[in-house]
Amino acid sequence: MPDFATAIERLLTRIHHWDEPRWRAASASAGLSRSALVQGLVQRLADLGAEAEKRPSRPVPHLHDLVLRDQLRVLADDILAADPTHHLLERATQATNDVRDSLVRP
Repeated sequence: MPDFATAIERLLTRIHHWDEPRWRAASASAGLSRSALVQGLVQRLADLGAEAEKRPSRPVPHLHDLVLRDQLRVLADDILAADPTHHLLERATQATNDVRDSLVRP
């Protein structure tokens, strides 16, 4: 399993049971809720997926906090299916790990 797949699994394990109040809680990143932090990762992964598929990136709508984990799963699967470069996987892994580490309050 590539490092990126492992990073996504770790993040999903951390957030899979969250309810709405937990999503709205502050993250370790100043001024950002956990929801906003993960939404940023969703967009980053969408952009990396577009890069891997050699297509233009598009904004990802924020549907609802409880959908974020599903969006992460789909985007991660899309990246892995696109035969990404090693460098792109490293960037996706780093972005995922950074968000996971920032979800805990300081």
